[in-house]
Amino acid sequence: MASHRRPKQPSRARMSVFTVSAAAAVAALTSQAAQADPQASKKDVKAKVDKLYEEAEGATEKYNGAKDKQKKLQKQVENLQDGVARGQEELNEMRDGLGSMATAQYRSGGVDPSVQLFLSSDPDNYLDRAATMDQLTSKQAEALKKVQGKQRSLAQQRSEASDKLKDLAETRKELGDKKQKIQGKLSKAQSLLNTLTAEERERMAKKQERADRASSDRVDLGNDSSSSSRAAAALSAAKGKIGSPYVWGATGPSSFDCSGLTSWAYQQAGVSLPRTSQAQANAGSRLGQGELAPGDLVFFYDDLHHVGLYAGNGQILHAPKPGANVRFESINNMPFMFGTRV
Repeated sequence: MASHRRPKQPSRARMSVFTVSAAAAVAALTSQAAQADPQASKKDVKAKVDKLYEEAEGATEKYNGAKDKQKKLQKQVENLQDGVARGQEELNEMRDGLGSMATAQYRSGGVDPSVQLFLSSDPDNYLDRAATMDQLTSKQAEALKKVQGKQRSLAQQRSEASDKLKDLAETRKELGDKKQKIQGKLSKAQSLLNTLTAEERERMAKKQERADRASSDRVDLGNDSSSSSRAAAALSAAKGKIGSPYVWGATGPSSFDCSGLTSWAYQQAGVSLPRTSQAQANAGSRLGQGELAPGDLVFFYDDLHHVGLYAGNGQILHAPKPGANVRFESINNMPFMFGTRV
């Protein structure tokens, strides 16, 4: 006959042993995890910071494009406003001439009704209203047509200037938004860095310094020749800026972002390049990696947000990212898209 006795419950002493053992096991695992966390956390922080820096650089090139557009719009607005001012002066002189004509007519026996009509109404509608009048002389008609043409031209220029001013206001807002986006990413990166200990941050900084020094001290550029004297001159100018810090939106001569360095370098060679990396990509003939020669432009990432100068032997010279200086680096450290020969 089967037994129906209740199973024997573990004693209080045995439960205590189990509890202590489980607690010890959890403590051991926690201790191991704690010992592994700092290194894992440091790598994770660095990866996130590098990603934020890359995103900030992409935003910087968009900012550079908007800033370049703002500069061009500002110049166009100034030219239009100057043209309107000069045109108004010319119109005033024409009107003075008509006034003199009216005065002469008055002295000789009365003002021509057509001139009276012009002087007392909107000149833009004058000719239509004066068409039925026979009193217009050829000289008067010519003068009035010139005034009317000048008024229409001024109205068109004022309208164009107004449109450009609206574009300028929108571009300035766009600049502010992009600047805020960049600063937000850089601020987030700094906040992540602040989660590391002072010792960890110092180690990261020293590693960055070693990378900057190694790029200029021990790099082998081989014996490749530039494709042109301007490419050689641009690369030579950029070499003179090794060690200069990366600063977003900077175009030299003491700090640069990526496209700021390439545009500045080619400017020293007498060549004007567009401001952004994306625009510079269309400034010459495209090349594959095996066709590159020192001084050629090299572009990275799908959206072409990074550009540098090919230096030879698989090395590029560029302004890498915030916290890093202008330096040589392997072309394989980033996703290469193509090169451009200016």
